[in-house]
Amino acid sequence: QVQLVESGGGSVQPGGSLRLTCTVSGRTLDNYAMAWFRQGPGKEREFVASIRWRDGNTNYADSVKQRFTDSRDSDKTTVCLQMNYVQSEDTAAYYCAAERTLRPRCNRQAYDYWGQGTQVTVSS
Repeated sequence: QVQLVESGGGSVQPGGSLRLTCTVSGRTLDNYAMAWFRQGPGKEREFVASIRWRDGNTNYADSVKQRFTDSRDSDKTTVCLQMNYVQSEDTAAYYCAAERTLRPRCNRQAYDYWGQGTQVTVSS
């Protein structure tokens, strides 16, 4: 089993920054991909970013490219999503997910393990 716990959510003004952390336990992650998804009010859960644990290779949704950065800390077994220049459209519950694969995918059905989510609200 892989356990995932998100933290770092909160309220932020448009144009500001926020850093989300996903703390991972339960497995060695060399063969895993980690991803961030989000679900806004009345919306489907959508892909935000992924990172392949083995080499740190990342992939982003078009809506967050150049603004969000996904990274991992192997020593701390954490994954972080640095969110810069946030917009009202970024308001959502953000979820960390894990899949045992070396080919990270963008569809939520591919991911076996999920955190409980952390809320991000962008408002002036």
